[in-house]
Amino acid sequence: MTQAPTPTADTARRLVRTLLKDGLQDQADTAAGPEVRPVVEGGHFTWWVGTRHVLRLAPDREASLRQRRELRLRDLIRPHLRITVPASVAHGEWAPGLTYTLDTRITGGTAGEHDVSALGEDDLAGLFTGLREVPVRQAQALGVPRVAPRSLGALRRMAVHCAERLGAADEFDPARMTQFTAAAAAQLVAQRGTDVLLHHHLRSEHLVVSADGRVRGVLDWTGAVIGDPAEDIAGLAVAVGAPAAVRAATLAGYGARSCLRGLWLARCDTLIRLADRLEGRDGSPLPLLRDQLRHAWEAILLERVTEFRATTGEEP
Repeated sequence: MTQAPTPTADTARRLVRTLLKDGLQDQADTAAGPEVRPVVEGGHFTWWVGTRHVLRLAPDREASLRQRRELRLRDLIRPHLRITVPASVAHGEWAPGLTYTLDTRITGGTAGEHDVSALGEDDLAGLFTGLREVPVRQAQALGVPRVAPRSLGALRRMAVHCAERLGAADEFDPARMTQFTAAAAAQLVAQRGTDVLLHHHLRSEHLVVSADGRVRGVLDWTGAVIGDPAEDIAGLAVAVGAPAAVRAATLAGYGARSCLRGLWLARCDTLIRLADRLEGRDGSPLPLLRDQLRHAWEAILLERVTEFRATTGEEP
C-alpha cells in the first residue's frame, strides 16, 4: 500500500502558483503572488494565502472524504444561518485522492482573542436556531454521521476520579464535583427525538469574533454530526464560558435540561482532558486546557435548578 504524501509549505506554495496560472489572478497581493504562511491555530495543513484566503490540504483519504462532505454541507446550512460560513473559491485534488479547498477568509480574531459581547451571544443563539432548522434527512443524505448521546453518568464517574488526581496536583478543588451527584446525572439524560445537526467542534479557534464582540463566522465543518444538541452547548461553554453558552442556548429556545446537560458535559470533559495532559496522555498546551477548565466551571444561575421530572416536556 502506497503511503500518502505529507503536505508541506512548499506543497501549498506550488498549488497556489498553479491556481494563479489557472486564472485566479485576484489572489495575487503582489506581483510575485500572495504570501503563503501557516496558520498557527486551526489545525495542521492549513495556510493563509495573502490576506483574503485560506488553503486547507487534506492529509489522507479519510480527511479528504470529510472535506468533500463539508463543501456540500456548507451549501446546505448557509441559508439557515446568520453567521458567515466560509465559501470555497477553488477546490480539487493536490495529490491523487487527496483534496484541497481554497476558502475566503472571514475577517476577525478568535474567541480566544476577543470576548463575546451580548450581541455576540445573540449571534450564537442564531447559530443554534439555524442548525436546528437544517433538515436532518438532507444532512444524512450528504453522509453526515449520526452519533449516539454520551452517558453523562459514566462521564461523571471518570471526572470524579480525575478531579481527585487534579486536586493532588493542586490544579482543582475536587469538592466542587460533589454538587454533581449521580442522581443529578441520571436526570440529565439526553431526550429522545431531539437530534439536530451539530458543528461538534465549537472550539475558540473555530469562532471568528470581531473586536466589538460579534461572532462573524464559524470555521471547519468537517467534524459535523447529527446528535445531542447539548454537545454544541458544551463546546461553547469551553470556548467562550459557561454563562455565555447557556444564555445563547436559552435565547435559541433550549430549556434547562439541555443547558445543564451541556454544562456538565463540558465540565467533565475539561477535567478529564487536563488530567490526561498532566499524566502524559494528551499533548495539548497546558495553558489552553487550564483556560478551558476555567471557562467550563464559571458559575451560572441555572445551576440552582437541580431537579427535573422524568416526563418534563420543556425542550423544543
